[in-house]
Amino acid sequence: MSKNLVIVESPAKAKTIEKFLGKDFHVLASYGHVRDLVPKDGAVDTQHDFIMKYDLIERNQKHVQNIAKAARSAEALFLATDPDREGEAISWHLLELLKKRNVVKDKPVYRVVFHEITKRAITEAIQNPTTLSTDLINAQQARRALDYLVGFNLSPLLWKKIRRGLSAGRVQSPALRMIAERELEIEQFVTREYWTIEALAETNGQALNAKLTHFEGEKLEQFSIDNEQQAKQVQKTLIEKGDSRLLVAKVEKKQRKKYPAPPFITSTIQQEAARKLGFSTKKTMIVAQQLYEGIDIRGESTGLISYMRTDSVTLAQDALADIRQLIKSHFGSKDLPGQPRLFKTKSKNAQEAHEAIRPTSASRIPDSLKRHVSKDQYRLYDLIWKRTVACQMIHATIDTVAADLSCGEGNTFRATGSTVRTPGFMKVYQESHDNTKASDDQETILPPMQEGDLIDLKEVRPIQHFTEPPPRFSEASLVKTLEEYGIGRPSTYSSIISTLQQRSYVILEKKRFHPTDVGRIVNRFLTEHFNRYVDYSFTADLEDQLDAVARGEKQWIPLMQEFWDPFKALIDNKEESVQRSDVTQEPINEKCPECQSQLSIRLGRNGRFIGCTNFPECKYTRNLNDDKESAEPEIVEGRTCPKCNSGLVIKSGRYGKFIGCSGYPSCRHIEPLEKPVDTNVACPDCNKGNILKRKSRNNKIFFSCSTFPDCQYAIWNPPVDEKCPECEWPILTIKTTKRRGSEKVCPQKDCEYATPYEGDLAHGTTQSATH
Repeated sequence: MSKNLVIVESPAKAKTIEKFLGKDFHVLASYGHVRDLVPKDGAVDTQHDFIMKYDLIERNQKHVQNIAKAARSAEALFLATDPDREGEAISWHLLELLKKRNVVKDKPVYRVVFHEITKRAITEAIQNPTTLSTDLINAQQARRALDYLVGFNLSPLLWKKIRRGLSAGRVQSPALRMIAERELEIEQFVTREYWTIEALAETNGQALNAKLTHFEGEKLEQFSIDNEQQAKQVQKTLIEKGDSRLLVAKVEKKQRKKYPAPPFITSTIQQEAARKLGFSTKKTMIVAQQLYEGIDIRGESTGLISYMRTDSVTLAQDALADIRQLIKSHFGSKDLPGQPRLFKTKSKNAQEAHEAIRPTSASRIPDSLKRHVSKDQYRLYDLIWKRTVACQMIHATIDTVAADLSCGEGNTFRATGSTVRTPGFMKVYQESHDNTKASDDQETILPPMQEGDLIDLKEVRPIQHFTEPPPRFSEASLVKTLEEYGIGRPSTYSSIISTLQQRSYVILEKKRFHPTDVGRIVNRFLTEHFNRYVDYSFTADLEDQLDAVARGEKQWIPLMQEFWDPFKALIDNKEESVQRSDVTQEPINEKCPECQSQLSIRLGRNGRFIGCTNFPECKYTRNLNDDKESAEPEIVEGRTCPKCNSGLVIKSGRYGKFIGCSGYPSCRHIEPLEKPVDTNVACPDCNKGNILKRKSRNNKIFFSCSTFPDCQYAIWNPPVDEKCPECEWPILTIKTTKRRGSEKVCPQKDCEYATPYEGDLAHGTTQSATH
């Protein structure tokens, strides 16, 4: 018996939808994209209206075969891929493959769109099908063609001019530029000293702090007091003028309203999950996809959130009614505004038919799902639920008070405080921000004061400060900046960041992006020779034009031609005019100490270094951060090479400093600069050696057996010579986390023994164990 065939991207989504639709429908998954451009030059024919040559993705061949087989006997075909440009393209590619196999014929083909995987939403979508959008398909084709043309023409140029294996992308390159330019700002930043003056006062037994704002009739700016001598003089004057008293000259009391943030869109959920949960953008989207596609709850699979790739802050009317009912029942009518709060979408291309990211049912409270979902799924769902509910709650009311305190004529301190009168939405959720220290929920209560009161001046304290460079980008702040500039789109932020890391253009240290040496060189090459194509405005304008194609306001082939002709001419020009040395060498104002030729910063296998431009005749080199004197090898006093009796010297390599033979390359003896430290704990694996404290190539401390490589037992945490009371493993380890503090734990994966530890952590590391 023939059935209607519904096609989606993922098997999890297919399983959930099939349960909703019943026996008349068969649901199959394409397992993502089914076609892509052929992986070779010429996949986009620039001479003939950018005709694109596609090929079936090999890993999905069997899935396409299954779909084709089912389509032959199906009564109708429903294309139910994701409701965005990429989902539209997957449906189109699949339909083209089915047409080639002659399995569609005169069967009706429908496009169905839904933004949540619930029975109601799926049933409504099937009952109200549409057709494929040619405009969305053309926009996606244009994006893919542009990315291909940039990659296949610019990347080989990087191979020739810098080194093999590099790549450049239409959107990743401006993102790299942001990170590299921020690093340059930090390096060029000149720190300035400045001082502030604080008063510690007391009234009615309650202390308060105040900051000096005016001195001798002049309003103080940031650098008005810029040295210790001046600060001490100001302090002395204030102490003399104040005579241990401050006069309350003015008290201002105000009340202000604070409104909730709008519900999540793709970019804001990536930012908040990074700030509040420590998730990477990639992890956020993976977990959100799982919540969207469906979780099994009490034997029934259902989607827990609406579609997570969206730039619209709109909420459907039935969702608003659901949320308002929950607020009324859980928090009371006092926290419910008279009317639903509506938010305006900022993005020019946001499709208002799309919704913000929200729970599919507000009544599905996070704690009720805890035992049905993973820890990460729970944390992200909890974040989405709270943000969505909070956005429809009453505003918070903040009482603020500011008091001007006179310390002699012309000298004024200001004390400020705030209290939350009614928390409103703040009792459920507050938005986080990057690089800020204070927030409204941190109350500062001032003691009651009236104008004309005299209060006790306890201390005048000068405080030294130094200006700080702009912070490096975190994942959250990079996504926010990309969005502000209009670079990329919600679905691309995660892949942009992943690509930069995979290409080793940037590294993430302490959750901040640092450009690598290769990333710096690539960025310098692109900004010097392809500045237009990594310009933020140009990239954003191109994104807007592609969005216009998606809206049917612009044709994609003329857009491609406008981009391609000048781009190809520039590629051809740079291939001839730019030499490899122009890119990989940066002359410095210094002569070679050995041959008096020019020195330059060069790019080597292990990063940048200083070398002679007369290479290979002159082989002088030194580390980039070494001065002339430190470039000379440091001799290890009182020791000789155990292999050839030559002197030993301290050298620098890819992984830092080490001891090596001065007879290199004839003798290749090396040893670590820091000797491993014996913990005096026997190895539990081989019972022959002791566990030594060592440093990895990346300067991370770990602990391993002294008989390595014969025994390869290794742990991250300091060992303790105690037997595990549960599994009787010969040793325990000291594990320290922010959440649980220091504990003695069993290093065996299948043993959960842990007990609080308050001893000496002299062995050193606090990282989690990894075997």
